[in-house]
Amino acid sequence: VEFINRLFGALAGIATLFLALASTSFWRKDKKVTLISWLIVFGMGFQAWLGATVVYSVLEPVKITMHMIMALVIVALLVYLIYKTDSISQNRKYDKKVTLTIWIALGLTLIQIILGTQVRQFVDNQIDLFGENAKDIWLVNPSLQFYIHRSFSILVVLINLYLAYSISQKSLGYSKIKWVLGLLLIEVITGIVMYYFDFPFASQPLHLILAAFLFGIQFYLVLEATKGIIRQKTL
Repeated sequence: VEFINRLFGALAGIATLFLALASTSFWRKDKKVTLISWLIVFGMGFQAWLGATVVYSVLEPVKITMHMIMALVIVALLVYLIYKTDSISQNRKYDKKVTLTIWIALGLTLIQIILGTQVRQFVDNQIDLFGENAKDIWLVNPSLQFYIHRSFSILVVLINLYLAYSISQKSLGYSKIKWVLGLLLIEVITGIVMYYFDFPFASQPLHLILAAFLFGIQFYLVLEATKGIIRQKTL
């Protein structure tokens, strides 16, 4: 699995290099696109170095968390490029309270992901102690981080439900909130499945991948809301 991860990391690095080269066509139109594209290339290099430190530290929890946060930073930068280069421009209403709630929801998701990396580290330690085939006892005596992570998910769901309600009531047009709610539903389901059904095959990586998608879409919502602020100031 670690070797496959390295291979995909190399492929992702090559893809971001091609992205940076292609972004030079935007230099005259929007220099930010080119600069951020090259920043992503350097970010991928830094991420590769972080990955090596994680391996050399024998999966030290702090370094695992740093590795995950850097991955989310790269996701955010890529989402920003998608947003900036999207040819479809839609006019959206601006609402200060909703915009603040979107930022809060994004922050809570980031905290939840960080807590999740700590729970993952605890599970890895349990695997070392009891073995790969003892899935039924990995979470018999869970860590405090597990309970915080599980309880915190309720807050994440509630804030996003409130956000969806506010967007609908005020007709703001942020349609991607539906994606957020759908991903949250699957995230909750995969979390329940892991706990009550002893970590079925691929449930852990699926839970992690969906969290990254969730963060990316919420960041896109932040960009839409920020554009609303800029438009309002311009008017």
